[in-house]
Amino acid sequence: METLQHPQDILAWHLSAGVDEAMGEQPLDRYAVALEAAEKRAAQTEALLKTAEAERAGPPTSTSNRSSGRPAPTPVRPAEGGVSEDAVKNAVELAGQAKTIDDLRTALDGFDGCPLKKTAMNLVFANGDPAARVMVIGDVPGEDEDRQGAPFVGPSGQLLDKMLASIGLERADVFTSNTVFWRPPGKRSANLGEIAVCLPFVERMVEIVSPQVLITLGEAATHSLLGQQGNLSRLRSRWFTYENPRMSHPIAACALYHPSFLLTSPGMKRQAWQDLLAIQAKLAELG
Repeated sequence: METLQHPQDILAWHLSAGVDEAMGEQPLDRYAVALEAAEKRAAQTEALLKTAEAERAGPPTSTSNRSSGRPAPTPVRPAEGGVSEDAVKNAVELAGQAKTIDDLRTALDGFDGCPLKKTAMNLVFANGDPAARVMVIGDVPGEDEDRQGAPFVGPSGQLLDKMLASIGLERADVFTSNTVFWRPPGKRSANLGEIAVCLPFVERMVEIVSPQVLITLGEAATHSLLGQQGNLSRLRSRWFTYENPRMSHPIAACALYHPSFLLTSPGMKRQAWQDLLAIQAKLAELG
């Protein structure tokens, strides 16, 4: 078919008519896409809880490692009493009622569904700017965090400050929190039940802050919040999209090595630097 007008004239006509965005050839129901993402995360939370129940009921793992001849790590079991489905449902309800970050903290102060609350010194909630462009979610609070009631205040927090500063971000301009809000006893990781019961509050926190970029630190945060499984070495350096029906816009998300891991594995700092540069470029792209 012969074009009677120059393509530039056609584009100018579209611009004058108010057309300023190129669309696909097929219609896209964004409500359906958001609903699908929400259903996926709901199924993920349910799977986390069921896996935790299976761990609690299953036989103990062998304490020997036949391939290396060394003792295998002691398997982490859910806290005494575990986490019930009612606790998760209550968490979803309380988190959904929160309209602000302060509301969310108040809800967590009164929430007793996570067994970790019984052994921790303080609720480790969040810090930073609630209107930040960048949000950082770690795994579990450490000793310093438990003592002070704030995330990333120990050695890993000091390294995180340096990492952010290297790409022009001040800690006060970034909103930080963790996958669970109370420190697990014995320096252990959080189990799946504890993560599942805290996840509704973490998700609601992301909705309220509504950052442009979401950064997950370590495998626990990446697996639970982004729904991405596998080794972090394969998940880093990739961009994902975080969204649900209650959010005003989808969020660009990526995974980084946790600062505590970098402190014990300094050889991985080169990869972390590459990931930080990618975040800097993404922020520049988003304006």
